[in-house]
Amino acid sequence: MLLIHGGEAVADAPELRTGGVPLVPEGFVWPMCRECGGAMLFFAHLPLAFGVVSVFLCQNNPGMCDDWDATSGANRAFLFDGPLGAATVPAEGETLLGAVTALRPHPADVPTTEPVLGALGGGPGWIQGDETPDCPSCATRMTFTADLEEGADFATSANFGGGGRGYVFHCLPCRVAAFLWQR
Repeated sequence: MLLIHGGEAVADAPELRTGGVPLVPEGFVWPMCRECGGAMLFFAHLPLAFGVVSVFLCQNNPGMCDDWDATSGANRAFLFDGPLGAATVPAEGETLLGAVTALRPHPADVPTTEPVLGALGGGPGWIQGDETPDCPSCATRMTFTADLEEGADFATSANFGGGGRGYVFHCLPCRVAAFLWQR
């Protein structure tokens, strides 16, 4: 299923989107980059049948932290369920995209004139080669969830090195998610 540009969205919309404010469980602590110590940028909100995946990456000093690596500590993905509410956004750091973009599911076999901003399910369209992460809890190979393009324009883009693509994975039994990107 493709994810196409669905126009602007409300910052805390419960729908598929990039940007805005993450919806999180009570007690959520905003992720900090393990490399630079700064607050991470919230990139994507992906409500799915098995929970909500939220994707974060460090954009404080683009290119300085290894935010492309699933295990570096410069990005995070969370798998949430239960009641969720808008997170409190840290006052410092590159924490939010400049705009909020709705992502509309569209069948992959039906042509579209709208910009394609990613895909749900299927398999990853690797740019460089397979980097499927292993679950940090049970060590099994994680399941592909989605791939995401940088964004439709400067205000909606995360920095994936210019022309890169992000990849989201999950381990349903362990209730964890992972994120990485390639260029």
